Amino acid sequence: MSEQVYLGVDLGAESGRVIAGLWDGKRMKLEEMHRFPNGGVAIADSLRWNTLGLWSEIQTGLTAAAKKFGKSVVSVGVDTWGVDYALLSKSGELLGLPFHYRDGRTRGMFQRAFARVPREEIFASTGLQFMEINTLYQLLAHQKNNPELLAAAETLLLMPDFLHFCLSGARVSEFTIATTSQCVNPKKRAWDTGLLEKFGLPTKIFPDIVPPGTRIGQLRPMLAERTGLGPIAVVVPAAHDTGSAVAAVPTTNTGKANWAYLSSGTWSLLGVELQDALLSPRVLELNITNEGGVDGTYRLLKNIMGLWLVQQCRRSFIEKGKEISYEQLAQLASEAPAFRSLVNPNNDQFLNPPDMPVAIQDFCRQTGQPVPETEGQFARCIFESLALTYADVLEGLEGLTGTKIEAVHVVGGGSRNKVLNQFTANACGRPVIAGPVEATVFGNLLVQARSHGEISTLADIRAAVRASSEVTQCDPESGSAWQDARGRFAKLRERKG
Repeated sequence: MSEQVYLGVDLGAESGRVIAGLWDGKRMKLEEMHRFPNGGVAIADSLRWNTLGLWSEIQTGLTAAAKKFGKSVVSVGVDTWGVDYALLSKSGELLGLPFHYRDGRTRGMFQRAFARVPREEIFASTGLQFMEINTLYQLLAHQKNNPELLAAAETLLLMPDFLHFCLSGARVSEFTIATTSQCVNPKKRAWDTGLLEKFGLPTKIFPDIVPPGTRIGQLRPMLAERTGLGPIAVVVPAAHDTGSAVAAVPTTNTGKANWAYLSSGTWSLLGVELQDALLSPRVLELNITNEGGVDGTYRLLKNIMGLWLVQQCRRSFIEKGKEISYEQLAQLASEAPAFRSLVNPNNDQFLNPPDMPVAIQDFCRQTGQPVPETEGQFARCIFESLALTYADVLEGLEGLTGTKIEAVHVVGGGSRNKVLNQFTANACGRPVIAGPVEATVFGNLLVQARSHGEISTLADIRAAVRASSEVTQCDPESGSAWQDARGRFAKLRERKG
């Protein structure tokens, strides 16, 4: 058969890219068309996304793909981070610049929300982890600070939904991204209009929810002509990047809960794949979330601050004149003293501090620990703290599901970090299977291929990933030091900021 080409637009918090997937019937070969930086833009007293800049970069990537692959291109789909959104008027105009989830406007929104609807009722209606960055609390902030824009809005589109609108004109919300909002009822698998009405939020702005793999139309005519792609299909993948990444975990145990995934990047998302959401009081107590997956599955997981701490430390080091790569930081971490300092990665003070190394030093002073001074000490502190966090979350997931987790699959950019992978294996006491790095893109592209009849099942998608990529394995190293560290870490975990 002739090779088919699918285009995946993958936007993360630090960078974005347009990737071509060349499908020969068994394997997907990836070719990068265009890569570009991403991040928040400070304007006035707020932090926003450079939405128009991102759209311009996406068009550059689409044009490059058209020049190289021409009529072999079949479709395009977008995945991004969760929770953030754009508001559109009735005529399709963008109402305001979309906020970045690290903008400070949501501080205090928990109190505003719980004064109207109890925490337990919100969880029963949504099954989601409580984080002030969630769409629900962003909307309450919009309601408080920009009510005129909310009143004028005809449609709310989460970020990948907005980009699919830019591509096709369709106003829909894909299932996996919709479930990051804390506005979807996991039992009904639909927007919880009753909950939204209790908050006084306009329910008309929430569009129809469609499953991953839905063809929502073709490229807008002018865009098809401008890029040279012609009227190719627009197919929504699992539009939440973690949803796509989990679809591409190369496990052979689809349908079982005896493996965990760790999508490792700016955020670490650690969880298991289930057929239905878990809404027990214990899930609420552990502040674990239920997010949608491919084929109606649910991802029972914990959002952990992740490599954001390393990214911001590196940024600080570079600003102070110390050029250093992530690979160098990992090497320095491996050489630094073990368990000298630990932090709780999910502590509020690490969400968006002006200087991450200073925030880590402050935490260590406040908790009576040695203060990191060198780049290696900072990196070691972060990596060990993340690994210990993963071990705690894994234990909680086993208790919730009643199933022993036999292996942890690490996917995404963090899967390249051999030091962190080994620490994770040691802390969790089970093998870590690392790769593929490009899990999100594989998931995006292979869901598109399935929508065109090339693949039948989720297990087939994962078999194609195994055929198209390489993985490595880290086995746990024996020793009591990690168990001792878990006891010490338990005391830090309770610190909120």
